[in-house]
Amino acid sequence: MNVAVLGSGGREHALALKISESLSLTNLYILPGNPGTSHCGTNVKIDLKDFYAIKNFCKEKDISLVLIGPEAPLVAGLCDYLKEIGINVFGPSSKAARIESEKSFAKKLMIDNNIPTAAFHEFTSKQHEEAKNYLMQIKYPCVIKADGLAAGKGVLICEDKDAALTGLDVMFLDNKFGKAGKKIIVEEFLEGEEASIFAITDGKNFICLPSSQDHKRIGENDTGLNTGGMGAYSPAPIVTDKILEEIKSKIIKPVLTALRKSGNNFIGCLYAGLMLTEVGPKVIEFNCRFGDPETQAVLPLINGDFLKLLYSAAEGNLDKDTIAYNKGCSICVVISSKGYPENYEKGYEIKGLDKLTDPSVIVYHAGTKKSGDKILTNGGRVLGVTAFSNDIDFKFVKNKVYQNLEKINFDGMYYRRDIAHRVLKK
Repeated sequence: MNVAVLGSGGREHALALKISESLSLTNLYILPGNPGTSHCGTNVKIDLKDFYAIKNFCKEKDISLVLIGPEAPLVAGLCDYLKEIGINVFGPSSKAARIESEKSFAKKLMIDNNIPTAAFHEFTSKQHEEAKNYLMQIKYPCVIKADGLAAGKGVLICEDKDAALTGLDVMFLDNKFGKAGKKIIVEEFLEGEEASIFAITDGKNFICLPSSQDHKRIGENDTGLNTGGMGAYSPAPIVTDKILEEIKSKIIKPVLTALRKSGNNFIGCLYAGLMLTEVGPKVIEFNCRFGDPETQAVLPLINGDFLKLLYSAAEGNLDKDTIAYNKGCSICVVISSKGYPENYEKGYEIKGLDKLTDPSVIVYHAGTKKSGDKILTNGGRVLGVTAFSNDIDFKFVKNKVYQNLEKINFDGMYYRRDIAHRVLKK
């Protein structure tokens, strides 16, 4: 079959690489792709906002399946647009994608269906004074979230009242997150350890991929600003078989049922960001797509025909027997540009990529571009270096990933040196 993967980041490189291994594949196109995805298939320079151009391309190339990587095109209705003209898509409708694009929608859905999550209140920018009064009365710490899409950065963890009031001004007065922050939710702070689960679903049936754990903060020991993610590892041993069954029965299954019954049937990858508390797993957030960089850690641990799995889900008849977890482990470390997640410079030559020759180490391109024979930096998160093993040996894998990562160099290169610190302590 002919397949189109939409996106240009590290997640899309990981998806394209996994799909390229499928025996079901005839031709793979990545729109617009990056220098890394060009080794998996054919990059095609089409803007993801240009639905008409995407439609024409899919028709011209007889595309059997479209996989949409980023959340913005899903929220904007690209899946609906392509499906209306008979193109098969792995991804949710714009209505179902509200589970990510409107946090208040997701929270109400969970509360109404007894899905465990943090208590919350919502406020619009017109309710600034009400929100201030509320923040004067609650217990701390608390969490303030932009209601809309903010590229994984619209979350403020406030240790005390002063930090919360400042955070409120950042959202409502400084407009740091634009339209996404015109409405906010204020949540209770959940204690515990975080984990992520990807559920591949046809709207009713689902299969969970290996668990993972992201590292959101820019600084080591989980300090500093929130980012799109500075690294991840998989699986997360804290997600035991017992806890996974609880996640499936109390979170994944009921939310899919609730979406279906409300006319928002969800087909695609449902990402559950969880806090494993003393009283059980609770939902921090849902996303309507694969996570980044968790995808770069999870996919190397999957055997079988991943494309066949995605195609069966998109067709509405999930085939759970197409893949299996290989019982190994992986660690992905993100290399970013100095200054990320705020201001950073681009255009620096990346050197040393040719020195990474170990087949159990993958370099995923994210913010890169090609200029002649050179690969240059072109974003905040530049590369994701993933090492994996067929055994659970995180110490071995961590040594391998960092040894290989040190072969890469560019001006302003930054990365955390403590990715997977939680699992290694255990």
